[in-house]
Amino acid sequence: MKEMLSTEQIQQGLKHYRRIARQDMLRAGETPHPDAFLRHAESRREIYVQLGTHADSHGPDETIAHALSLYQGLPFVTGTPEDAHPDIKGQENALENFFLLVGLDPKTRREARSRRPRLPA
Repeated sequence: MKEMLSTEQIQQGLKHYRRIARQDMLRAGETPHPDAFLRHAESRREIYVQLGTHADSHGPDETIAHALSLYQGLPFVTGTPEDAHPDIKGQENALENFFLLVGLDPKTRREARSRRPRLPA
């Protein structure tokens, strides 16, 4: 991991990501799967808000640990149709964006990903 970001830097990055998610929510109607696209953007935004709230009362290390815990709890949905499971895909995308923001070591992310459960049949 690169040098640890401050809580303020994390908040600034999350604010930027929330803006992008909001823009995506507004343009959902222009996409091939508007409902799924909207839900994906909403899910991303919810994760950014949740991580921002967590960062306010915990340090950067604890916020990263919390994000990893959320990530490990998400079932795999890779390989499903584009418009399937938009909530899970949005959360996954948001958490992966957060990991890029904080410079999480790719090995740590891969290890967390390997612990994720399979999607129930």
